[in-house]
Amino acid sequence: MAAISRRTMLAGTGGLALGGLSAAALAGPAQADPIRRPGRSPVSIAYIEVNDNTLENVGRYTLDDGSAAFDVAVIFAANINYDGERAYLHLNENVQHVLDHADTIVRPLQELGIKVTLSVLGNHQGAGFANFPDAHAADRFAQEVATTVSRYGLDGVDLDDEWVEYGKNGTGMPNEHSFVELVESLRKYLPNKLITFYVIGPAAEHQVFEGRRVGDVVDYAWNPYYGAFRDLDVPGLPRSRYGAAAVDLRTGSTTTPELVGDFAERTLEGGYGALVTYQLQPSDQSDLVSAFTEPFHGSVAHYG
Repeated sequence: MAAISRRTMLAGTGGLALGGLSAAALAGPAQADPIRRPGRSPVSIAYIEVNDNTLENVGRYTLDDGSAAFDVAVIFAANINYDGERAYLHLNENVQHVLDHADTIVRPLQELGIKVTLSVLGNHQGAGFANFPDAHAADRFAQEVATTVSRYGLDGVDLDDEWVEYGKNGTGMPNEHSFVELVESLRKYLPNKLITFYVIGPAAEHQVFEGRRVGDVVDYAWNPYYGAFRDLDVPGLPRSRYGAAAVDLRTGSTTTPELVGDFAERTLEGGYGALVTYQLQPSDQSDLVSAFTEPFHGSVAHYG
């Protein structure tokens, strides 16, 4: 099934350097699950494009026991930009607003048990996760991301290799080592944070370098094609850390409770670990949310 485009281009400011840890911190999926709460499996992800939507929507859905229906809220999105010499982290005014008001926007979600992460996305400038010229450049960008995650008290980062336009502005084309080196540096600087991978773009084609695998470092990865149930290859990552189901919750989309329910059942039957949603609306969509919370957790979703 063809992908449903979900991107509005973004822009902003960068982070600073941060100290690192030893190579022993590079274990990813071998660690305890950083998302799953006791008795909850699979997990559910909510991408919220904050240019025209509010992150608070994610916390409005609860289960019968009062717990949050969603497990992860993703701030969509920061950017990887290029200044003519190097890649840097860029935050547009809407993303910056969310981060500047983390105490009133992010913390209430975290208090409900919801992890809040920052998506990083290409921005038509040629800088991407797959074309850092060397390990030092990848490490420097990882430091900027890690500093921002730590500064604003976020729970991790999501990597989305779209809209880069590799080669633009004199940037390099994708190479074999760049993405692996980036995720290894991110794990070094964010040993106890969540690192997730939206499996798309040249980064998805360069997941192994000299025996080192992205799937051994990231915590979760998922299908980027909304309206589709699709298993993609992430070497080293078990199914229990992969989401094959992805649904679009925008007003006017063709997503139905029946489709979501079917994807939820297939997620359970296949032993997959996550279901991804995009652009949860401020109106009551409890019928669509309940379509996965009932099979996953035995409870309808309540909107309030």
